[in-house]
Amino acid sequence: MEVRQYVRGHIEWSRLEAVARELTDRYGHDAEPLHIEFLEADNWLSTPMVVDEQWFVKIISKQNSVVHALLTAGRNLGAFSAGTEGEGFFEHFATPLEMAEHEFMAAKRMRDLGLNSPQPIETFEIDNLGILVSEYLPEFQTLDTVDQQVEPDIAPVIFRMLQRMHEDGLYHGDLRSENILLYEGDVYFIDVTNVNEESVADAMAYDLACALGALEPHLGAKSTVDAALSSYTLSELLVAARFLDFVNIRPDHDFDSAVLKGEIETRAASAESNPAV
Repeated sequence: MEVRQYVRGHIEWSRLEAVARELTDRYGHDAEPLHIEFLEADNWLSTPMVVDEQWFVKIISKQNSVVHALLTAGRNLGAFSAGTEGEGFFEHFATPLEMAEHEFMAAKRMRDLGLNSPQPIETFEIDNLGILVSEYLPEFQTLDTVDQQVEPDIAPVIFRMLQRMHEDGLYHGDLRSENILLYEGDVYFIDVTNVNEESVADAMAYDLACALGALEPHLGAKSTVDAALSSYTLSELLVAARFLDFVNIRPDHDFDSAVLKGEIETRAASAESNPAV
């Protein structure tokens, strides 16, 4: 957490006050002041806060956008080493406002598809800070905190949501346990990043590898692959398997990539030897 806080940086209090004044002008009322709570969120790319238990606000600084560019370069290098045809498929944002606007539009697009994502409210810029305001989900759980006995029912839903995104040409690019939320029995996706739409096959395979990696520690390789096959073909899983080692070296993933790849390859070999099955 300390490393992430250092990399994320600290926004000067005067600039945070300017954001608070702007939020008050937009959402406040005369009866009582807004209640603003800063969150100790485990992320690199924004300073998050909750306003009046109604709105979730991300404050994105220039340092956040620079860090995003560095992470993007590293991910593209890893994607290239995993066998992508081009130079990788992750794209960075030129400004903090672009980061906020992309997440806003991605959430809106997911909701238009009938998928769960916190409702995006608006984006704006103040003092060179990008501001994203969205619906606040109280008492949600992230995937890595969910009871294992619940997750077998959740896994097919996750793959079905991901397949619906891919079917419409939308790619997550950063699907991990912290970006899969459970709220009132429903699955929500958050924090969609930016991918190059000219590399959609690789982006889809990477998303699928991330979903496999997020679920394997809780369900085991066999049940995870079973859930994935409810929405994806075995051929698509074989392509995704190329990215499993790359996904696993990221600090926010921890799964047995060798066992997962072995399970997928075993299924493929069995299908090849028993084509009628």
